[in-house]
Amino acid sequence: MDIRGRFLIDPDGVIQAAEILSPPVGRNTDELIRQVQAFQHVRETEGKEACPSGWTPGKPTLKPGPDLVGKVWEVWKP
Repeated sequence: MDIRGRFLIDPDGVIQAAEILSPPVGRNTDELIRQVQAFQHVRETEGKEACPSGWTPGKPTLKPGPDLVGKVWEVWKP
């Protein structure tokens, strides 16, 4: 059986994301590009910003920290 997979590896050689799919399920290249952009943004901000699900460049990010704990849905409204 063949399987398809992809791995997003950062410049330090650390695997940041992985996806393995069996043949009947297709991949979404738009989502792959969005994830690459999100990982690049997080790296550029040195982890001071996080990209929520569905984030795209120019959209609001989250600022991780004690003030965000338990309040993500108040801050981020998809």
